[in-house]
Amino acid sequence: MPVTATAAIGLAALGDRLVAEPPARLHPVALFGRLVAPVDRALPAPRLVGVGVAVGLPLGAGGLVFGLVRLVRFSPALAALVAGLVLFSTTSLRLLTDEAHRVVVLSTDDLPAARTALRSLAGRDASTLSDAEVRSAAVESLGENLADGLVAPLSAFALVAPISLAGAAAAAAWVKAVNTLDSMLGYPDKPHGTASARLDDLTMWLPARLTALLLAVVALDPGALSRARWQASNPPSPNSGWPMATLAAALGVSLEKPGVYALDFGSPPSVEDARRAEVLVTRAGLLAFALAGVVAWF
Repeated sequence: MPVTATAAIGLAALGDRLVAEPPARLHPVALFGRLVAPVDRALPAPRLVGVGVAVGLPLGAGGLVFGLVRLVRFSPALAALVAGLVLFSTTSLRLLTDEAHRVVVLSTDDLPAARTALRSLAGRDASTLSDAEVRSAAVESLGENLADGLVAPLSAFALVAPISLAGAAAAAAWVKAVNTLDSMLGYPDKPHGTASARLDDLTMWLPARLTALLLAVVALDPGALSRARWQASNPPSPNSGWPMATLAAALGVSLEKPGVYALDFGSPPSVEDARRAEVLVTRAGLLAFALAGVVAWF
């Protein structure tokens, strides 16, 4: 079991480097999003329905994956392949850094295009953002999405893997489903998404802080974590401030969502600062894969 779990993590890491993402029409997360879409509307008893959605849909996703991996348990190689494909589809690193890089390059060449491209990273109105504010949003998204899109499902997989490969794949799918529900429904004007948002807050508590630690390690700046601690609560999210503030502290820059929060550790990010952020996030993500492989082995 440890060998197959570590092999699955290696396969997911390789897939991320070589392919970045499964095709959109076949991407399990996109398919899950289409399943969620019909409940994203005004509903009777929205909070009660929201609890059912928050509990039932992630359990359904996890159960489906669990059964799929268990179905091929007769072949360790095939089980590792299936679990690796599940983990690959629930994690993302290269796509994140590629999209951030595209936004940063456009911020100096074509600001309107950069504002449009930012939609793939951050759900905010970018129509009036300056080039520095666009870069700030890209850097913030690098930190936050490293936690949501990689460290959370990867750590869930690694922690359960020593017990059950099928359970590990199911745990990664469950975490990704919870995060997807939050990204689709977890807004103040959507009472049917309140339960999804609260569940995501609980699920992301540890991964967000682990991501901050990884960023401080790869930056060779352990003090970044302690400096970030004093501003990590500035964003309204109880978790996203940790990786964002740690990344800002390590870079020595100021990150700001106008009218909402600021993480002030210097000047707004330059193009060079944003590219340094890409490097740090890539290194932190690769370190996360490596550590997950070690944890799964034991």
